[in-house]
Amino acid sequence: MEILDRHYPNPEIPLNYLNPYTFLIAVLLSAQCTDARVNLVTPALFAKAPSPEKMLLLSPEEIETLIRPCGLAKKKSKAIWELSHLLIDRHEGNVPKNLKELEALPGVGHKTASVVISQIFNEPAFPVDTHIHRCAKRWGISSGKNVIQTERDLKAYFPKSTWNKLHLQMIYFARAFCPALRHDASSCPICSQLKRS
Repeated sequence: MEILDRHYPNPEIPLNYLNPYTFLIAVLLSAQCTDARVNLVTPALFAKAPSPEKMLLLSPEEIETLIRPCGLAKKKSKAIWELSHLLIDRHEGNVPKNLKELEALPGVGHKTASVVISQIFNEPAFPVDTHIHRCAKRWGISSGKNVIQTERDLKAYFPKSTWNKLHLQMIYFARAFCPALRHDASSCPICSQLKRS
C-alpha cells in the first residue's frame, strides 16, 4: 500500500463520463476493450444520449454504429438499449445504488456493478479485473483461481476503507509496472521487493 500510495496517491477514474448513467454505460463498454478506446467513442454517444430517456430515442442499430470501435457492438448496444428501458421502468431513470439491482440490468455483471458502486456512490467494493487478479497472485495476496476468489481474498486482506482507492491504484500500477507480457520483476517496484524478502 505504501508503494502504491507513492506512485498513485490520488488515482483518477480512467473513464470519461457526465453523470452516473453515462458512467455505467462507459464501464459496460470497457468490457474487453481499453479505457482509452472507450473514451474516444463515448463523446459522440453521450452528446446524443446523456440519459436513458435520450438513449431510447436512438435505435439499437444507431447505438451499435456509435460504439462499434469498442468491440462486441451488437451485444453491447442491445444491453444498453434494454437497460435504459429498465432504468426508466423500474428506477425512475436513475442508476440504482446497490449491487443486486445493478446486476439485474442487461450487460451489467458483478465487476461492472462493483465499479459503479465504488466509484460513483462511494460504497466499499473491490472490483477485480485481469490486472488486479494477476497482481494479487504475483504479490502472494491471493491464490484465487478466478476473480471471485481473488476479490474475496483482497477484501479479507485490505481494510474496507481502502478498497475503492486500491482498486484504481492496482490497475494503474499493473499497466505501468506489472504487465502480463514481458514483465521484468527486477524493475517492478513491488515484485522486486518481494524477491528480496
